Amino acid sequence: MSQQQEAIEQDALFIGGEWTAPQGGGRIAVVSPSSEQQVGSVAEAGAADADAAVAAARAAFAARGGWASWEAARRADALDAFADAYERRAGEFARRVSLQNGMPIAIASRIEAGIPLAVYRYYAALARALPAVERRAGVLGGSIDVRRHPVGVVAAIVPWNFPQTLTAFKLAPALAAGCAIVLKPSPETVLDALLLADCARDAGLPDGVLNIVPGGRELGACLVAHPGVDKVAFTGSTAAGRSIAEVCGRLLRPVTLELGGKSAAIVLDDAELEGAVEQLFGATLLNNGQTCFLSTRVLAPRARYDEVVELLAALARGLTVGDALDPQTEVGPLATSVQRERVRGYVERGRADGARLVAGGGVPAGRECGWFLEPTVFADVRNDDAIAREEIFGPVLAVIPYDGEDEAVALANDSPYGLGGTVWTRDLERGAAVAARMQTGTVGLNAFLLDPAAPFGGVKASGLGRELGPEGLAAYQHVQSIHGVAETTSTAAGQTASV
Repeated sequence: MSQQQEAIEQDALFIGGEWTAPQGGGRIAVVSPSSEQQVGSVAEAGAADADAAVAAARAAFAARGGWASWEAARRADALDAFADAYERRAGEFARRVSLQNGMPIAIASRIEAGIPLAVYRYYAALARALPAVERRAGVLGGSIDVRRHPVGVVAAIVPWNFPQTLTAFKLAPALAAGCAIVLKPSPETVLDALLLADCARDAGLPDGVLNIVPGGRELGACLVAHPGVDKVAFTGSTAAGRSIAEVCGRLLRPVTLELGGKSAAIVLDDAELEGAVEQLFGATLLNNGQTCFLSTRVLAPRARYDEVVELLAALARGLTVGDALDPQTEVGPLATSVQRERVRGYVERGRADGARLVAGGGVPAGRECGWFLEPTVFADVRNDDAIAREEIFGPVLAVIPYDGEDEAVALANDSPYGLGGTVWTRDLERGAAVAARMQTGTVGLNAFLLDPAAPFGGVKASGLGRELGPEGLAAYQHVQSIHGVAETTSTAAGQTASV
């Protein structure tokens, strides 16, 4: 499918509910990874623009009778209206994401078009359902009211791999809680972020509740340390997360960090894989391998090792690699030329370390233009090899043999990361017991799926805190206890306060 079309250009920043001229002259050029052609550009925000966005968010948050003090049900209505506005643009969101980061349009049309809708609507419903005030009986006598208030101004920093889904993970609970947001999209995926401004206007969000400032690492660092920011929510690399955590630690600033992963798929000896090819693809190679939770270490029982290796190799060889906007494409290009070269470096490292290349490893024939790489499978991998320990963030799988269930769990846990994981078995009760022994934040049985109601996040080098579920809402609130409340005070009055 041709990508010839009119370039998308934007010369202003969305601050305080209006498109405003940037205070600097920088621009961000957006290049399609399928064609290597520029497909758009936007104004780049600088430190002065960050100041203006934070000030606008602070004004919206602090306004008497404003967003933070709206009844929870009223904010929920606005969030539902935001979801409706997103749904009207869902196809364009998916198209722009595919155009920018190489996500196959068939995948973007399901995930980037669909999951944000589910997340926005989930948090709207949660805001209506949760009481604003919880009355507790004091251990020492009397009663206590526990109130939950919005934390304040949030700096939300999102990556390029699932830009709208990961924006929704932050934006939806922050809005439900009554916070105001300064969103910094990744420079690689800024064209889709512009559409959120239209959604905010359609939904009737007060001016300044959502501000969008595209920029790079310097702008992100400015927001993380900004004195007007009350909380930081970040998804990205572990290295960047450590730096953010250091700054927030010094400032005693709340932070949620969803970072890297090197998750394991434990294939148990009774697994039925032939009929689970689609689920295997989604758990190991989704979005060209550029997905943080993927089970890129496949642990196979030695008695079935050759079978598992050949099945994965056949899966990799059979995938259609092509232009991200072609509906037939299953694996698109990597997001940037730098990312493609980084992944190729790991392929060479795998060979040098003695792993056996059984599928892929090179540039697909006829795809010299664009940042394409064949889906790649290595066998005879040791768990201490670089391709088994380091996050590659590309379509590269490492298949590792094991003897016995205990060794499988030990290998899965022998990792600096702990974000996702899968267990493959016919016996779901056995699979759940194995999953419970894995040191990781989320485990799927015979597939991997993120559900808005399930808390998502990692342990070890995979991050701090949780997104999604009621836990994701709590991350945007602070709790206040009021002691000595009269027994006759009605808790119903609290239903009109912030969630």
